[in-house]
Amino acid sequence: MHTVVVLAVPDAIVFDLATPIEVFGRARLPGGQPAYRVLVAGSEPEVAAGPVRLGVDDGLETVDRADTIVVPGRTNPELETPAEFVSALRKAFANGTRVASICVGTFTLAEAGLLDGLRATTHWRAASLLRRKYPTVEVDPDVLYIDNGQVLTSAGATAGIDLCLYLIRRDYGAAVAADAARLAVAPLHRSGGQAQFRMPSLSDGTATSLEHVFAWLEENAHRELTLADIAAAAHVSVRTLSRRFQQEAGCTPLEWLIGVRVRHAQELLESTDHPVERIAAQVGFPSSSNFRARFRAYTTVSPSAYRATFRSTSR
Repeated sequence: MHTVVVLAVPDAIVFDLATPIEVFGRARLPGGQPAYRVLVAGSEPEVAAGPVRLGVDDGLETVDRADTIVVPGRTNPELETPAEFVSALRKAFANGTRVASICVGTFTLAEAGLLDGLRATTHWRAASLLRRKYPTVEVDPDVLYIDNGQVLTSAGATAGIDLCLYLIRRDYGAAVAADAARLAVAPLHRSGGQAQFRMPSLSDGTATSLEHVFAWLEENAHRELTLADIAAAAHVSVRTLSRRFQQEAGCTPLEWLIGVRVRHAQELLESTDHPVERIAAQVGFPSSSNFRARFRAYTTVSPSAYRATFRSTSR
């Protein structure tokens, strides 16, 4: 039987810790027998996980019996991971054990050196921090999960479910994975990636001199705006405006404007029955075809697919 060991790292995010336990633990083979043996391992008999404390039955030596190790995120990913966890991960990885992370658990894998030179993902709000802290990792914040063979990473929260279902499909095939998805009341595969959840913002809390420009764009994004219009509102030259956007926002002023328009369109797709053509005009796109192309470029899904996914949730 395939053994999955979930690491009970200190200050683990409870949702990330529980996701692999539930998804793998409830997976069944066609004959009804369990598909996985799921163990939780830590360095102490009890671990703090946000507002709760959890008992841990197995020590870190359990990773030696693992076929797959799952690393949950921690509430503060900037904190150094205890050395014994890093050592256990490196040893298991060197022995060929498959390792996967959920949400900001990616930071622990990067700290262990398992992602050097590889493409990886994490929660979109932590992507810029991951990129700065571990420059040898190729960070892709737009996808739900990434499979590098022996090491896999996933984005935030429910993307951990996506990753677990993907691993079940990889291990046992589509039928077993589909059954696990039904038990989890989750789709076996979701369209798009994290991009459809992200908003144009400085998500790492960086201070910026452009706050008044951002606010002005929020109010005026529906208008026909040129780069000169935005510069005039900011009381700077076009050249200065472009330089500040690149330095502080990492994009051009017009790219930011399109992002604001897409977000406004997302809100309307979620909350109204307006046709796509009307929404395109309301938020400032010159045509519905331009809107569809821009929307897909920013979110990786079509406006209609986005509405189908989020409409019932918003209501």
